[in-house]
Amino acid sequence: MEYGDSSPGEYVVRREVLDESRLDVVAQKGTWSIKPTVGDRVKEMLRCSAPRLKDVLLARIPVLAWLPKYSFRENIIGDVISGCSVGIMHLPQGMAYALLASLRPVLGLYSSFYPVLVYFIFGTSRHISLGTFAVISIMVGSVTERLAPDSNFMVNGTNGTESVNIAARDSSRTQIACSLTVLTGIFQILLGVVRFGFMVTYLSEPLIRGYTTASACHVCVSQLKYLFGVKPARFDGPLSLIYTLVEICRLLPQTRVPELVVSVVALSVLIVAKEINDCYRQKLPLPIPIELIVIVAATIITYFCGLRSEYFIDVVGEIPSGLKPPRAPDTTLFSKMIGDAFAVAIVGYAINISLGKTFALKHGYKVDSNQELVASGLCNTIGGFFRCYAVTSSLSRSLVQESTGGKTQVSNPSEFIPSKALGCCAFPQAVLSTIVFVNLKGMFKQFIDVPMLWRTNKVDLLVWLVTFVSTILLNLDMGLAVSVSFSMLTVLFKTQLPSYSILGNVPGTDLYLDTEAYREAKEIPGIKIFRSSATINFTNAESYLESLQEKSGIDIGKLQTEKKKREALQKRNQKKEKKREKDEAKKNNSQNGVVLSMTDADPNFPDKGQVNWAYHPDRVTLDSDSNTYEEITTVSHQDELGKHSNCRSGTHSIILDVSMISSLDTVTVKTLKNIFRDFGEVGVAIYLAGCQACVVEQMERANFFSDSIPKSWLFVSVHDAVLRVLQTLQPETDVMLVSGYTSRHTPQITSVVTAAIYTHVFIFVKV
Repeated sequence: MEYGDSSPGEYVVRREVLDESRLDVVAQKGTWSIKPTVGDRVKEMLRCSAPRLKDVLLARIPVLAWLPKYSFRENIIGDVISGCSVGIMHLPQGMAYALLASLRPVLGLYSSFYPVLVYFIFGTSRHISLGTFAVISIMVGSVTERLAPDSNFMVNGTNGTESVNIAARDSSRTQIACSLTVLTGIFQILLGVVRFGFMVTYLSEPLIRGYTTASACHVCVSQLKYLFGVKPARFDGPLSLIYTLVEICRLLPQTRVPELVVSVVALSVLIVAKEINDCYRQKLPLPIPIELIVIVAATIITYFCGLRSEYFIDVVGEIPSGLKPPRAPDTTLFSKMIGDAFAVAIVGYAINISLGKTFALKHGYKVDSNQELVASGLCNTIGGFFRCYAVTSSLSRSLVQESTGGKTQVSNPSEFIPSKALGCCAFPQAVLSTIVFVNLKGMFKQFIDVPMLWRTNKVDLLVWLVTFVSTILLNLDMGLAVSVSFSMLTVLFKTQLPSYSILGNVPGTDLYLDTEAYREAKEIPGIKIFRSSATINFTNAESYLESLQEKSGIDIGKLQTEKKKREALQKRNQKKEKKREKDEAKKNNSQNGVVLSMTDADPNFPDKGQVNWAYHPDRVTLDSDSNTYEEITTVSHQDELGKHSNCRSGTHSIILDVSMISSLDTVTVKTLKNIFRDFGEVGVAIYLAGCQACVVEQMERANFFSDSIPKSWLFVSVHDAVLRVLQTLQPETDVMLVSGYTSRHTPQITSVVTAAIYTHVFIFVKV
């Protein structure tokens, strides 16, 4: 290879045309393998040594890797401040989100304590805040309400009325939530151990955002009863959100005014304070802890104004202090919640890893997806023993943790500092509902994805809308299943419906671009360069062949039919010719008295083999009924171009750009072989270009190459294939084998192409 002189901004490379066989020689392809064998990998897995044990411990317990290197001088102040800020948010959000799970508020506080400590030890993200989250809470609530509805705890009152045994119901729901959390954690740990962290890639961003937006709608509808002070009936299954909303609208005349006033006042204060935090984020050293302020103020007002006794406003009640001893979950419930636990595990992990990777990319560190699965699983499994319910990271708390100076996982334990600030509380439940509403603002902002996706990617828009609608109508569990299935179908459709294009050369370069997209890309006469935008597999192999025929203008079936008709017609003409010559021979024999054999009479007509009718202009040619076939006479190079083109399109060679193929299945191998065979039968030579090395190895293992399909028909690039075709058509022409040739070489190439148009091909017919 030689590098020629060129001006800045361009390059000239002089090298020979490389097909795959020649490339193996020039690049010195070896048969060795740098990959370890299966036996070596097994030995490495079973090998036990001190360095290996250290690597395993550091990978599975990340705190051992980063904590000894922790810089107190640089990080401790920011970590403590951010931890205290997030801890203040944990208190009201934990209690509020516990209501979404149909659990006592104290369980939300527990869920904000134990999982955070576990994640400090096993997590790899430095900025996410683990704990309660609205979407996960409502998914847990759907399970607790289904397995422990109020109707199961009805007791007779003293005046003959029925009431709900609150203590028994809450105890049962706590047991259900803890069992669900432990099972969720087990699923996450198992998936992490088998290194199944890549599964989150199947949950695309439009799917997650559409799902969380629909979940926010579920959360809002579930909290409306607290804002208006009504008690609607409970609905399960598909369309339950619609039924609940209709029921609340029906009960609006029964709205309790005191609770509505409390809700409006609390909502107004929260919205104004949140806007102030957003507007003056850069100037405020700490965000205003408005949720905690509202709870404290509501507690004081409720106590001194007698809202509970005089206006019968529902209050949260006493928050017990201290921690409870661990308790084993009820494993008999696992069979009733397997599907729910798996859905919670996947959704929780998807939210967790998406936030973790976002902050990691921003601050330049790495998040291990498989270790995050294990860490999330341990948080849920251990937390389930201490009366916690399923947790994941929160966007609002994580943003606060980052914006207030948090740099490492040390900020997580710092969240425990404010936990002693709350002991005994009695404030309206409507206040917690308003806190939930305000914290869902970020999720409702995701509605702006719709116009943005309409402008950028309508397939992603369809995924977003299907996810949103299915989750709204079918609830969170079935909605997730439908959303993932539809998302996978879009991937399948993209592979089945790729875009196909014919490439043309940009004059003076080695660039080959879509002729429909680039005006300067010109097709080379007689050569079709075909490219697919997706890999070829069993799902789109048939459409690939159909598009190839359509784009090249060559209908294989029709040409094969015409060929059969032509061959039959030629056989009839040959029989007529033989009969006529036989009659003439008899006539001459009778006149001359000499009998001549057919072979002696005309040695140019063998009994079998190929007859070149171009050397017999005085013979009978094709009849007029063969006008559906149009002969093209161009020079044939039988060794390279096979049986040259006899099709009306004038195409003698097709180059398949297979650079997009990433792997080969049996259907693809068979399809490519059929393309070589079928197009070869109608006189069109097929070449492959741009094949990846791994695909070439798969071709060799599949016995793709043979005498009829030599490896020399596979080229390194499209440009190599084009130059070889042109050089074969005019071997005496000195084709400039230059990659990226400039305009000064263009006339030389153009002359070759022009000469190729006016060359001739002889038609060989097998008798």
